[in-house]
Amino acid sequence: MALNLLKQVDGDDWKQQHNSAQYLHTLIEVLRLAFLDTRWFVTDPAFEHVPVAELLSDEYAKARIALVHPDKVLIPFGLAAVDPKRGSPVLSSGTVSFQVVDGAGNAVSMVNSNYAGFGTGLIPQGVGFTLQNRGANFSLQHGHPNVFTPGKRPYHTIIPALALYSDSQLLHSTFTVMGGFMQPQGHVQVLLNQLLFHMDPQAALDVPRFCIGTSEGDFSYVYVEPGVDEAVVEALRLKGHAIRVLDATQVSTVGRGQIITKNPRNGVLCAGSDGRGDGLPMGW
Repeated sequence: MALNLLKQVDGDDWKQQHNSAQYLHTLIEVLRLAFLDTRWFVTDPAFEHVPVAELLSDEYAKARIALVHPDKVLIPFGLAAVDPKRGSPVLSSGTVSFQVVDGAGNAVSMVNSNYAGFGTGLIPQGVGFTLQNRGANFSLQHGHPNVFTPGKRPYHTIIPALALYSDSQLLHSTFTVMGGFMQPQGHVQVLLNQLLFHMDPQAALDVPRFCIGTSEGDFSYVYVEPGVDEAVVEALRLKGHAIRVLDATQVSTVGRGQIITKNPRNGVLCAGSDGRGDGLPMGW
């Protein structure tokens, strides 16, 4: 949804400079709008009608992006007019993943997640794994599309990703950014790093990122890495964002990612693995 909203932004000024105040402001606002909608509409389609076509339509995106102001936040300090928590992620936790592309061109993006550490802490008898607790992302609000119901799948952020070229449908990349509700935020950032700023996979992962934090009472902070210019941080604060700059021990807040790209002309693969984690790229 966030990428579809960005398609509707007027002009190109916002994307002229990577991690400028205007660039980050636009992404933060668009991601908040996407969270506002997904926290309500994303649920198990076997139990509820999810208006996917309408949510991804250009008409809906144009109406939503019209809410974004270039010089001030839509929702002061993350406050949403109806639900203060809907403009930021729900409770967040961790994930692991890997990416593989073989010599025949088959690509796999794999994500595994217990969600909170050891998940539920429940171990089925005779096996060596714990059961996940993704049910933590259900709503207990009566009438909510994502309300807890037996047998129902919850809203979650397990997002293994493949990107294809729109004209040829050939593989552009397989990628993910682990880290709970950082996943969709990280996906937008590393993909734009490649498409708008022509970074290779490693560079796209290495540059500083931001993360809209989980709800804390009536608002949520935006966390940015130390590599974001101090003048940019102050400019974002002047626009109304509640910014916290992370220190070197907190970089996992912005997730850990892997990317493999494939050149459509010669088939050359290029891989990158995030230095914030413990992975590495390997050839075969």
